[in-house]
Amino acid sequence: MKIGILSRKADLYSTRRLVEAAEQRGHEVQVLNHLLCYMNIASHRPSIHYGGVELENPDAIIPRIGASVTFYGTAVVRQFEMMGVYCVNESVAISRSRDKLRSLQLLARKGIGLPITGFAHSTKATDDLIEMVGGAPLVVKLLESTQGKGVVLAETRKAAESTIEAFRSLGGRFLVQEYIREAGGADIRCIVVGDKVVASMQRQAKEGEFRSNLHRGGSAIPIKITPEERSTAVRSAKIMGLGVAGVDLLRSNHGPLVMEVNSSPGLEGIEAATKVDVAGAIIEYIAKNAKPHSNRTKGKG
Repeated sequence: MKIGILSRKADLYSTRRLVEAAEQRGHEVQVLNHLLCYMNIASHRPSIHYGGVELENPDAIIPRIGASVTFYGTAVVRQFEMMGVYCVNESVAISRSRDKLRSLQLLARKGIGLPITGFAHSTKATDDLIEMVGGAPLVVKLLESTQGKGVVLAETRKAAESTIEAFRSLGGRFLVQEYIREAGGADIRCIVVGDKVVASMQRQAKEGEFRSNLHRGGSAIPIKITPEERSTAVRSAKIMGLGVAGVDLLRSNHGPLVMEVNSSPGLEGIEAATKVDVAGAIIEYIAKNAKPHSNRTKGKG
């Protein structure tokens, strides 16, 4: 099988591991910088060009699209879909999961547990917005935040008001969320491949920090998740339409709560913590499911 990996850097850990896993299983692999792809959008014969030549259709594509280039990256994925190429995560699903507000609304609609979340445009309802999520402490989160950047814990009501005012003055779009104190600065990252959680780890924030992201100095250990947590992770990925996803959960007093569903989860931290061959599981899933014209989402919003 010929597999294309859409990645801006071939030397990134996740990209290298996917290449290694594919080659170990006898597949041909090509890493394509999606920003260097350009498209002929034609109804009779859509195509993608790369490096000055028309790209030969791969059998499958693994999108590793960074948040900062979602618009162009998903356009490239969409072009592959038009060409009948199997994409393990399709363009609509990637866009859906990248929009934090939209993804939370979709998850809530399907009954997935979430922290109480508020969203507003007007500056006139700040008091009620804060009360809506249970008052301080609370979390203020930019919709475009990644790796814990743009996420603030407001420990007092005054701090919450000041943070909201600052974000609004800068024109930022943000959510206000209930702070889950009982989680103790820890969350659970589950890697979902198809209908299975293939690996899970607990990430713990460093002392004095509430964000558990490994990029911010958090630590990680393997963890055995409950059947409810497993079901929540798999259902969340399915609701987003993702074949491969990283689902972040919090353990609360009233069950697992989903924080985020990531369409391009990093593999380094979870493979190191769990010793699970996550890249291999992804390649095996693609080999089993890649069939011409097998796109799943078909334009669902």
